[in-house]
Amino acid sequence: MLPTPEHVHQYIAEHLDCEHLEVQGDGAHFEALIVSKAFEGQRTLARHQIVYQALGERMKAEIHALSMRTMTPDEYEAARHNG
Repeated sequence: MLPTPEHVHQYIAEHLDCEHLEVQGDGAHFEALIVSKAFEGQRTLARHQIVYQALGERMKAEIHALSMRTMTPDEYEAARHNG
C-alpha cells in the first residue's frame, strides 16, 4: 500500500515537533512545508537531515521522493507577512 499525504504528515509529526506542517503528494512523490524550532541555526542540508531522521526507514522503503521547504517559526511568520 502506498503512503498517503496524511501518512507522511503523521510520520513527520510523530518524530519532529512542528509548529506547522503541510504535506501533499500522490503516493510516491510528496511535497512538504515543515516549520520547526529544531531548524533554528541549521542550514538547509542539516534541516533536511533532521526530517529524514524523523522519517527513518520509511524514507527508504515507502517514500520515493520528498521535496521539502523547511523553515523556522520566525522565517515562516516573515514569509506569511511578506506574501
